[in-house]
Amino acid sequence: MNDTPGWASPGSAPSDGREPGTSGPAEPADRPGVPDQPARPADQPGAEPTGPGTKWSKEQPPPGQWSAPTGHEQGPPPPPPNQGWGAPPPGGPGGYGGQGGAYGGYGPPGGPGGWGGGWGGPPPAAKPGVIPLRPLGVGEILDGAVSTMRTYWRTVLGISLTIAVFTEIVVVLLQGLVLDDTSSEVLNDPDATLSELGDALTETTLNSGVVFLISLIGTVLATALLTTVTSRAVLGRPVAIGEAWRDARPQVAKLFGLIVLLLLIVAGIVTVGMAPGLLVSAAGGGDAGVALAVLGALAAGVLTVWLMVRLSLASPALMLEKQGIKQAMSRSLKLVRGSWWRVFGIQLLATIIATVVASIIAIPFAFLAAALGSDGIGGFLDGTGNLGWTFLIVSGIGSVIGSMITFPITAGVTVLLYIDQRIRREALDLELARAAGLPGSGASGTTPGS
Repeated sequence: MNDTPGWASPGSAPSDGREPGTSGPAEPADRPGVPDQPARPADQPGAEPTGPGTKWSKEQPPPGQWSAPTGHEQGPPPPPPNQGWGAPPPGGPGGYGGQGGAYGGYGPPGGPGGWGGGWGGPPPAAKPGVIPLRPLGVGEILDGAVSTMRTYWRTVLGISLTIAVFTEIVVVLLQGLVLDDTSSEVLNDPDATLSELGDALTETTLNSGVVFLISLIGTVLATALLTTVTSRAVLGRPVAIGEAWRDARPQVAKLFGLIVLLLLIVAGIVTVGMAPGLLVSAAGGGDAGVALAVLGALAAGVLTVWLMVRLSLASPALMLEKQGIKQAMSRSLKLVRGSWWRVFGIQLLATIIATVVASIIAIPFAFLAAALGSDGIGGFLDGTGNLGWTFLIVSGIGSVIGSMITFPITAGVTVLLYIDQRIRREALDLELARAAGLPGSGASGTTPGS
């Protein structure tokens, strides 16, 4: 019985009792009961004398010219079953004995057709909403903000449009009825006295402060509501405007206090930085005082940027974790620690994108408003034109459209950056998976931070 698997080596002769062309190996020579085996021809190197029972022909070919018997020419063995899941035969074209490359026909480990080449890597992260539940890249954060606006456009644009329209109406009414525009004429008059310039500068600062305060209120409201919408969009859950307001209303006052506190911190840093130079100038220091004030302002600016980036995630922490102002600032400092440059770069990129989009929309409306005004575009470019109602209304429409688009981008990026930092540091993705009700996550059905 032949129990030796395998292919016969090329050039071997059939053993006794086998017909040419029969597959399978010869019987071992040292097996009991096996007839005399052919001995090596005498004219071959190292041949032993032939004995009785040999069946070799007396005429043998010269050494080195042996050939395989007819019917035993064998090609390369057939390829084995595919390696991995759906991978081609090892080694690609050429199989085991062909042009298989430097790995003897098997192909490089891990490459196409190599060992385990059919494995496609780890499964993708779950994505119940606008972002995958894993650490995010810059593009995924920006795309998540835009996807929130695109997927839940009724809620997002409804909130942004309502707040932008309300804010702009108040600003237009203040500029047209209350705030005086004569200060710009005084500031552009080269013959104005120092007292007139001081009064005009004070009036301009007051007007700008009032407009800024109204815009700040609108920004706080938009940030509060859009933070709630974005946090639900991560879980794939839509939210109506009324529901977003009910969820955000208890924290709106705290959010306004947080933003005012951050503005006071910035003002205090700038004041402290410029104070030495201003004191030197007041004491008659002249150019030295001015130079010292400029250096102080630059140092204060650098410190302000560093601190504001460290505190940039305080707003979503306050809204989503339902914390107080101090706790929210502490949370932001903790989340940004060690990732300052990354947070700064993403926030800067989002700000640039929002500014460019707002400018693309607002500038054409401003030129249209100037063209429809009484002084024309020339007066608008020279800064001597009168800001009439036509100019205020048309330019206000452009501001509303720009704010309606930029509010969701800036608020969405901040919220998603906060979620990304918590995923990286606190494994928030597991809690989000449970809240989204994903299979195998022990779903609880509650929203994190709610």
